[in-house]
Amino acid sequence: MTCAIEKAAVLDGAHLMQIFWNEGGESLYPAVWLRDNCQCPDCYLHSAKARKLLMEALDVNIGIKGLTFDRKKVCITWPNEHYSEFEADWLKKRCFSQQAREKLQRELFLPECQYWGAELQLPTLDFEDVLKNDEHAYKWLSSLKKVGIVRLTGASDKRGQILKLGKRIGFLYLTFYGHTWQVQDKIDANNVAYTTGKLSFHTDYPALHHPPGVQFLHCIKQTVTGGDSEIVDGFNVCRKLKEKNPRAFQILSSTFVDFTDIGVDYCDFSVQSKHKIIELDDKGQVVRINFNNATRDTAFDVPVERVQPFYAALREFVDLMNCKESKFTFKMNPGQ
Repeated sequence: MTCAIEKAAVLDGAHLMQIFWNEGGESLYPAVWLRDNCQCPDCYLHSAKARKLLMEALDVNIGIKGLTFDRKKVCITWPNEHYSEFEADWLKKRCFSQQAREKLQRELFLPECQYWGAELQLPTLDFEDVLKNDEHAYKWLSSLKKVGIVRLTGASDKRGQILKLGKRIGFLYLTFYGHTWQVQDKIDANNVAYTTGKLSFHTDYPALHHPPGVQFLHCIKQTVTGGDSEIVDGFNVCRKLKEKNPRAFQILSSTFVDFTDIGVDYCDFSVQSKHKIIELDDKGQVVRINFNNATRDTAFDVPVERVQPFYAALREFVDLMNCKESKFTFKMNPGQ
């Protein structure tokens, strides 16, 4: 981005700065926001990209004392003679117009979402390429953000591959089951995943206050019969539920449900949480699904008259997940 300033002026009794851009359009910036975001070394630690200015040192009613500009920057003098400079590109990117704010939010949060069902073309990349090549790693992460699942092929069928993948982008969270764990049939299993029975569609760890966002699964050994993986796009199912039964969607997106997990593995644990099964943002968009029928608690903190309607809504949600149009079935091979 290369922007040029045509004109800059002070408005609203020195509480606003107005900029006219060379390519057309204008932007308004509150004085308090400009002072709060001064980029000088006293106010901003550039090595950490972090604000040094304390909130208690900020005059929330501050006005601009002096303003000069050229095509590339504006210079502001404050009432206490403090001096700030702001580059044109920096200001344009942070314009407060709705269009500019939406553009920046798209850049920051990559909100593009691809809905899918049984027709899914599962994104697939090579494990070693992701480890060694930044373009492949970016494609992996951006596909994961957009689609929700990516298959990597060509890894070893030995343990330790997930650690490599975790280190590629950060680190693995330690859990009550360790950094990694083996999903296999166990006597006296402390998790329903350690049994041979079919697992219902679920998200992992809703019993935590902050459930994980991404989970890695590595196939080391596969069975001759069975062993299929079923996946479903929870956001797509939410969209269908809202269209088909708005009341059920409203119930699941407004009712807090208790989840619990108690046992012994990496350590002793007993955790309890409350989540809405369908979690919405302030705009009413679905941002997370919190649902694991195995760890949904017997305790249910709602008035008695709301119990049956909740179950009816949840059953409809689960039925939509399980319809053949919604779910995609595949089988992982060793090294995937």
